[in-house]
Amino acid sequence: MFRKLLIANRGEIACRVIRTCQRLGIRTVAVYSDADANALFMRMADEAHNIGPAPTTQSYLRGDAIIAVAQKTGAEAIHPGYGFLSENADFAEACATAGIVFVGPTPDAIRAMALKGAAKSLMEAAGVPVTPGYHGEAQDEQTLLSQARDIGYPVLIKAVAGGGGKGMRRVDNDSIFMESLASAQAEGRSSFGDDRVLIEKYIEVPRHIEIQLFADSHGNVVHLFERDCSLQRRHQKVIEEAPAPGLPEAMRAAMGDAAVRAAKAIGYQGAGTIEFIVDVSQGIEAAPFYFMEMNTRLQVEHPVTEMITGLDLVEWQLRVAAGEPLPKTQNDLTLTGHAIEARLYAEDPEADFMPATGTLERLSFPPSVRADSAVEQGDEVSVFYDPMISKLIVHGRDRDEALTRMRDALIRTRVEGLRTNLGFLRRIVSDVDFRQGHIDTGFIGRHIERLTAPWPDAETTSRSPWSDPTGFRLNLPPAAPVDLRRMTVAADDHSTSDVIAPMPGLVVAVHVKNGDVVEKNTPLIVLEAMKIQMTLKAPRAGTVTGMTVSVGDQVKEKTVLAAIE
Repeated sequence: MFRKLLIANRGEIACRVIRTCQRLGIRTVAVYSDADANALFMRMADEAHNIGPAPTTQSYLRGDAIIAVAQKTGAEAIHPGYGFLSENADFAEACATAGIVFVGPTPDAIRAMALKGAAKSLMEAAGVPVTPGYHGEAQDEQTLLSQARDIGYPVLIKAVAGGGGKGMRRVDNDSIFMESLASAQAEGRSSFGDDRVLIEKYIEVPRHIEIQLFADSHGNVVHLFERDCSLQRRHQKVIEEAPAPGLPEAMRAAMGDAAVRAAKAIGYQGAGTIEFIVDVSQGIEAAPFYFMEMNTRLQVEHPVTEMITGLDLVEWQLRVAAGEPLPKTQNDLTLTGHAIEARLYAEDPEADFMPATGTLERLSFPPSVRADSAVEQGDEVSVFYDPMISKLIVHGRDRDEALTRMRDALIRTRVEGLRTNLGFLRRIVSDVDFRQGHIDTGFIGRHIERLTAPWPDAETTSRSPWSDPTGFRLNLPPAAPVDLRRMTVAADDHSTSDVIAPMPGLVVAVHVKNGDVVEKNTPLIVLEAMKIQMTLKAPRAGTVTGMTVSVGDQVKEKTVLAAIE
C-alpha cells in the first residue's frame, strides 16, 4: 500500500479520500487554489500546497503543477477524485511518465470511453445493447438532419465529448433541428473543445440506472449492483438510490453482466460506472435497457453502493492501484437493505435554482445521517466552484425505512445564511408518487410547482415581520408579495431596460456591443458560476447602451451589465 497520496481535487471528494487514507494510515497531500486557502479539505490533509489562482484553468486543471507537487512531497500516487483531471488520459499518462501511480484506469481505457460515439461502437462489438442512433464520423448538417429523420423524432443531440448535461438538446421536429444542432455544437466546443455530436433516439419515459464495477490488474472484474439516478433536474442528479426500486432480478443480472462485458472489452482497471437508460414506457418488468456512457472514475453517488455492500470503494481503488487483486469475487458480494443519497446545494429553487453564495451562519446535521461535506459552519460558499454543501446518505432495511430516515434527516438538518434546496429535497422524499416508486427522469419537471413550493419552516428565511415583503398596513390587507429576484425594469416604449446579473459569476461571452440594435430575447451576455452557464437576453427590442463588461470579468449579483434603450 502507498505511504503518501496526493489528492488532485478539492471539496467533498478530497475530504472523502482523506478520511479513508487516515483510516489506512496513508499520509495525504492536498493541493488548493487561492479561493480554497481556508477550505476544510486542506485543513484535514497532512500537508497542503497552493497551485494557483481560483480559476480552474490556472489551478486544479494544471496537471504539470500538480505532478510537480507530488514529486516535491514524495507522493507515490495521485487520486484524481471526480471531475477536473479524473478522466484526462493525458494527465494519467503524465503521471506514469513521472513515475507516479494514477489511481484510476489506464490512459487507453480512458480514451476508449471518452468519446461517446466511439464508446457506443465498442459496446456494440462487445454485445452490449446501445440506444438506437447515429454516431458516425460525418458531421455536416444535411447528414445529421437526414439521420435524425431516419431515427424518428424526438431525438437527442449530444456532444460526443460531453458530460453533465452539457452539449445536449432534445429535438422534436425539423423546424428546430438546425438551431438545436448549432447550440449543442457551440456548447460542446466551449465546454470540451470538441463540437462533434451524435444523435440518438430520445426515450420518452426513461429511468437512469447505472452499474458500479471494479476491475484489477489481474483480469478480475466484478459489478457491485446498481444505482437508480432517475431523479434529475436538467440532466443533473438530485437524489440517488441503491438498489433501483422495482428492478426485477433478471434485469439486475443482465445489466450486471453487460457492464462486466463492457469493462473486459477495454481491459479496464479500477472503479468505473456503466450508465444505462431504461425505457419504462410500458413498465419496468420487461423494459429494454441501453448503454448510455461509461464514467471512468468514481461517481459522486458512490456512497449508496457503499451502504448496501458494506465496502469502502476508495479503499478498493487504492488497493487496485497498488497492484493488489480485488478483495472479493462476484459470489462474495451481497446486497443488503436500501440506501438513498440527497444532494444539498446552495441554490434557490424558487428562482429557477439560481446558485447562491454567502456564509454558512449555521450548518448542522443529525447524527442519524452520513453527511459527506466539504464545508463547516462559518465557511463561505463562493462563486468559483460547485455549489454542493453536502451529500446526505441513509440506509434502511428496505426502501420505505430508508425514505423515512431520509425525510427525518432532512427535516432535522439546519442551514442558515444563504438559500438552499433543502425544502425542495424534503418535498421530494415526502411526495406520495416518489415514495410509491413512480419515477423516471421527467419526474421533477412534471411536478416542479409542488416540489419547489416553500417548506413551511424554512430556516433560511427570517420570521421577523420587518422582513415580510407583503408589509404591515393598518386597516388594509397585505400587499401582494414582491419577488425582487424576478423583477424586470420597464416603463413605456421610450424607456430603458437594464440587463442585471441574476447571480455572481464570470463573463464567458459577450455577443453584442454598444450601439447594436437587438430584438427582444436576443442573446447578449453569458455568465458562468458554479458550473452553470446562463445566457442573459434582451428584455425588449431596442439599442444596446451602457455595456460595462467584457469576457473574463467577474461580476457581482444585481450588477447592471448593460441597458436596452
